[in-house]
Amino acid sequence: MSNSERILEVDGMRFSILLTEEQLQERIAALAADVSRDYEGMNPILVGVLNGAFMFLGDLMKYITIECEVDFIKISSYGDELSSSGEVKMRKDYDALVHERHVIIVEDIVDSGTSVNFLREKFDLQNTASTRFLTLLYKEETAQIDFELDYVGFRIPPEFVIGYGLDYKQNYRNLPAIYSMIGEV
Repeated sequence: MSNSERILEVDGMRFSILLTEEQLQERIAALAADVSRDYEGMNPILVGVLNGAFMFLGDLMKYITIECEVDFIKISSYGDELSSSGEVKMRKDYDALVHERHVIIVEDIVDSGTSVNFLREKFDLQNTASTRFLTLLYKEETAQIDFELDYVGFRIPPEFVIGYGLDYKQNYRNLPAIYSMIGEV
């Protein structure tokens, strides 16, 4: 990748690569190996949080070596903003029967913690055998959660990021790397 491709300009903001495609794939393979080991013989249900986690979950599934199911839930706490509104809106519920099943919630990013707190409360009411959380990105400095995440891909600084499923105004999800905002143009 040339130097010019390493910097993106979006709506007057400048972004540079935070995580390359190679770094992402290497870490996702390691996360999949952990899940495969931890859930051997259990046939867990992986519930991807739309829209952001679709690329991550798709790649994660390529590396998982055990039987598992996949479902999706769609919630929103950002809209078109750079930070969470603090209010979670349910857009699409999952379809799987999770009663007494092992569930892994797959998030693209845990930023404010609003979404995972909402999902934890929701799944705590479902009488699952277990509910664990797997996130690609974790902004530990800004997340306000009172539980440990079970699987974390990368701990990142509290900067706005796009690419690899993460969007700005519903765009830039298709970038193969993750870019971090570095300032204004």
